Amino acid sequence: MALIRGEGGITPRVRFLLDVPKNAKGKTPKLQKQRMYLFGRQVIGRPGEVQLARPNALALFSTTNDALIRAITREAVQVNAPKRIASVNSAFHSAGTVLGEGETQIFLKTDNDQPLSLTILSRPGQQKIWAVSTAEVIDASATAPQRFTLLWYRLACGLPRSLPSDRVEGASNADTARAQADYKFVIESLGPCGRKR
Repeated sequence: MALIRGEGGITPRVRFLLDVPKNAKGKTPKLQKQRMYLFGRQVIGRPGEVQLARPNALALFSTTNDALIRAITREAVQVNAPKRIASVNSAFHSAGTVLGEGETQIFLKTDNDQPLSLTILSRPGQQKIWAVSTAEVIDASATAPQRFTLLWYRLACGLPRSLPSDRVEGASNADTARAQADYKFVIESLGPCGRKR
């Protein structure tokens, strides 16, 4: 029906091969006349053919899916769009002057070396807070990303589940443990990735 995003457009009619598992009754589900999103790429030298991005790169249409897909697509085409996270580069924890006070900074490596870092602040008697910065200089006004944005997906789906101790720089065992606990707090705050495709 329509192309949401694609380089060079697309032919009015497309073909693709889909390997659909049979249902519990041993029958192939009927997909005709269903409105769906297709995620794929054009096949070079074969106009009208599309290769699916993943085996399950179809999603049923719904107003919720439509709003989410269009919002993520708008973010993804921006020059400064968040890139995929490749690894955790380094981390360190600095204890504060008061017992229970401290700050952990975690620096991430992205596909194109885009600056990306996490800051977690702990203060006695206050709830722990965290923020993500996408600039070389850590932004004091940075906040945690809004759920279901591209940056949230990059973090929720791209961060390793735990902080490797060898990434915590020049720290005592106590500082390493605090950095790992703060990292775990970020992972729990993000929640599950939930991505199925």
